[in-house]
Amino acid sequence: MTEYENRIKSVLGGIVHPETGEDIVSSGIVEHITANGQDAVITLAFRKRRDPFANSIKRQVTAAVTEAFPELAGKIAVTEKEEAPAPPVKEKVSSTAGIRHILAIASGKGGVGKSTVTANLAVTLRDMGYSVGILDADIYGPSMPKMFGVEGYTPQAILRDEQEYILPAETGGTKIASTGFFMATTALKQLLHQTLWEGLDYLLIDLPPGTGDVHLSVVGEVKVNGAIVVSTPQQVAVADVRRGVNMFRAEGIDVPVLGIIENMAWFTPAELPNNRYYLFGKGGARNMARTEGIDFLGDIPIVQSVMEGGENGTPAVSIHPEVKKYYREIADKIVEKLEKTDR
Repeated sequence: MTEYENRIKSVLGGIVHPETGEDIVSSGIVEHITANGQDAVITLAFRKRRDPFANSIKRQVTAAVTEAFPELAGKIAVTEKEEAPAPPVKEKVSSTAGIRHILAIASGKGGVGKSTVTANLAVTLRDMGYSVGILDADIYGPSMPKMFGVEGYTPQAILRDEQEYILPAETGGTKIASTGFFMATTALKQLLHQTLWEGLDYLLIDLPPGTGDVHLSVVGEVKVNGAIVVSTPQQVAVADVRRGVNMFRAEGIDVPVLGIIENMAWFTPAELPNNRYYLFGKGGARNMARTEGIDFLGDIPIVQSVMEGGENGTPAVSIHPEVKKYYREIADKIVEKLEKTDR
């Protein structure tokens, strides 16, 4: 390289690629310079095809060289190296392709027990003989690892049919994939499409509370067969549920709302088995379901063992028959609804 060309190279070292933060010389983007006092040809080789900053950098190169070497004004050619056509990429198949039913479990607000309902409903469906998985998509507070006692699980990847898959945690036959296993929330789509679900009967997606980008992202990525909304009886919770229902019904989303579950419906002390105390009001979610024309799937009382099960990593329906009966009634209704759509 001539002294003249080296001087141009030095000037180009002051141009930084906005995405990488590296100058275009040390990063190798400037591949070749041919110059004399009459004209200059500068060849750039970007790291990726169709670099969105390519045109901007070409203009900066022309401007910088023109300013430093006025004699080259109008005589500078900046070219982009043509890459060989990329080899055809085998189309990836989403691991959700073989799942019979995908259910979104949502709540209008936090603190209503949505994740607890999801965990116990999944175990109930499993005990009914179905293959079941849970995608914990609550990026703000993933709780499935704790609820199923798999907090220490480290996901592993395997290669099958030339495609990489993530092995889910598995406990008692229920597959668990959670954003809690990863540091980055961008892992959600990867978990959805690359977890080795292996043709489940039911995949329950535990969504974050409220309505937002995660909800829209999930329903945009896969066909969700139905949504279930969890609420508590008090009016403030019911008002938030209505917003959640409207989101699923919105044009372009059109996810069928299978029904509403009222959690923490009442409390019965062990020493007063015939008494019911409605700590959060009575029947708010049931009444809202009726006015909105949505099926009411059932109510679940406040039971100490449900809370303990979530803390101990064993969903209560696995060991407490009095809890299981409530979830079995709800699960039967869900299965009946979805089996009808299969016919």
